Amino acid sequence: MTTQITTALITGASSGIGAVYADRLAARGANLVLVARREDRLKILAADLRARYGVAVDILVADLTDEAGIRAVEEELRSNTAIDTLVNNAGTAQMAPFLAGEVAQHQAINTLNTTALMRLTYAILPRLAQNNRGTLINIASVLALHVRAGSALYSATKAWVLSFTRGLQEEFADSNVRIQAVLPAATATEIWSHSGVTVDDLPEGSVMTTDNMVDASLAGLDQGEPITIPPMHDAGLWDRYEAARLELFNSARTGIPAPRYVKQ
Repeated sequence: MTTQITTALITGASSGIGAVYADRLAARGANLVLVARREDRLKILAADLRARYGVAVDILVADLTDEAGIRAVEEELRSNTAIDTLVNNAGTAQMAPFLAGEVAQHQAINTLNTTALMRLTYAILPRLAQNNRGTLINIASVLALHVRAGSALYSATKAWVLSFTRGLQEEFADSNVRIQAVLPAATATEIWSHSGVTVDDLPEGSVMTTDNMVDASLAGLDQGEPITIPPMHDAGLWDRYEAARLELFNSARTGIPAPRYVKQ
C-alpha cells in the first residue's frame, strides 16, 4: 500500500538521495519543503518539480551544522502544520583516521548526522503524535552495523541514528505514525567527493544508484518495514541478526559475573 504523504520536508535535498526523494514524493502528489545549503540548486530542482508534477515546492536554505540553520528548520516544522512527513537525509562523512581530522571538523559531522536529526525529529513528532498520523524517515547506513579503521566517527553517528530510530519505533508502536530507518550501503552520491574515499576505491558492482536506493527504500516504507536495507537480498539475514542480538542482550541479564572474570 502506498504511504499517504501530503507535505514532506526533506533535508539535504539539493542533490543525491535527497533530490531523488523529492522527485519520487512529488510524483506521488506530495507538496515539498526542500532544505539544503545550496540555494541555486534548490531553486532549479524546485522549478523542475513544480513544472513536471504540479505540486507546491518551497525551499529553505539552511546549514544544519550551524545553530541558526537548525533553528530555522525547527521553526518551519513547528509552524507549517501541513508537513506530515520528515525525511532526515542530510549527512556527511570523512573516511579517514580519527586523528587525521581537526576536532572542529569532527564536531560539524557529529552535529549534522546526529544533533540536527534529533532536533528536527523533536520539532515534528509532537504534531504527528497528536494527529496520530505521519511519517518519519531517518537515513542511517549499513556502517551503523560495521566499523572499520577510518570510519570510527561516521559509523558511530549512523549507529546513533539507527538506535535512536529503533527506540522511537518502540515508543510509537501502537500509533499510526510511521517511522523507518533506511540503511543504504555504498550509493553513488556526491558524499564521496569529500569523504576521502572515491567510488573507484570500492569493489566493482558494489555501488547502488541513488534512483534504485530511494525506490527500494520507498517500497520498504510501503511494505511497512521498520528497517530497510536496500541491497540486502536475503531478508532472513536480518532476522538472524536480530535473534543473535537479543540472545546476547538476554545473556547479560544474570546479575552474576561470567566465570572468566572470577579469580579461581
